[in-house]
Amino acid sequence: MPLKVEKVALWCGEIEDKPGALAKVLEPLAQAGVDLQVVLAERNPAKVGVGVVYLGPVKGRKATDAAKSAGLSEASTPVVLRIEGPNKPGLGHLMTSALAEAGINLAFVGAAVLGNRFVAFFGFDSDADARKASRILSALKLPRR
Repeated sequence: MPLKVEKVALWCGEIEDKPGALAKVLEPLAQAGVDLQVVLAERNPAKVGVGVVYLGPVKGRKATDAAKSAGLSEASTPVVLRIEGPNKPGLGHLMTSALAEAGINLAFVGAAVLGNRFVAFFGFDSDADARKASRILSALKLPRR
């Protein structure tokens, strides 16, 4: 079974580094019924008291309006791929090694396993790198273990 690879547009914005800041950003999206697949929020080490949030996908007029009302905008970088498939020992190494051999640098990686499935988000510095990575990851032969 091949990996499912798709491009995901992330939205981002700065948030205050204080209790409730992320909930405040997520509120209009929840009220609009936006079904988010990924949310990442962290402190900005370069700015005391400031954090950054990335989330997605944001699709449709209602979702877009909600994201904008929360102070978010679509991020042009990083370009993000969502990879999903059966979890196998060593799969993270297989995927990242294949990208390294092709000379593709990763801007970030986030991954999780639930049951026997995994989902990962790989960030790239350019659309060209993401397209190349998508072809490579889609063609990977998965281990049988």
